Amino acid sequence: MGNYDRKNAIDYAKRWAYKRNSKYYNFDNIGGDCTSFISQCLFAGYNEMNYKKHTGWYYNSISDRAPAWSGVEFLYNFLVNNKGKGPKAELTSKNLCTIGDIIQLKFDNNNFGHSLIIVDKKVDNIFVACHTEDAYYKNLKMYNYNDIRFLHCQ
Repeated sequence: MGNYDRKNAIDYAKRWAYKRNSKYYNFDNIGGDCTSFISQCLFAGYNEMNYKKHTGWYYNSISDRAPAWSGVEFLYNFLVNNKGKGPKAELTSKNLCTIGDIIQLKFDNNNFGHSLIIVDKKVDNIFVACHTEDAYYKNLKMYNYNDIRFLHCQ
């Protein structure tokens, strides 16, 4: 375990970008489903959850899940600080990111509020998949944001 299968993550993103997997709660009406969708993609790639209460990354049901499963900032904090089971990531640059990596966007001056997964990268174009405003193979240039961070999954 611990190895990230980027192809599995991208295959999951392609399959579920425009629909919802009934195994997981649809968060669209309570803040957005983007980070839950990214967590589902990561799980498809890692096939391992981290059941550490409050600071882990897991989903059993809407009432039994870690904050990192569906919260943008919680997912970021989990990924960059995780020393245990499940996904890990480090901040990287646009030039060094690759397919299967995670992007988070900030639309205002407060917190990052949207998570996406990179499904392809060509020269100066990055293509993403996400939920809430469902998309697959959407050019990152189509987003209007105040800040961006790239997370290289390990």
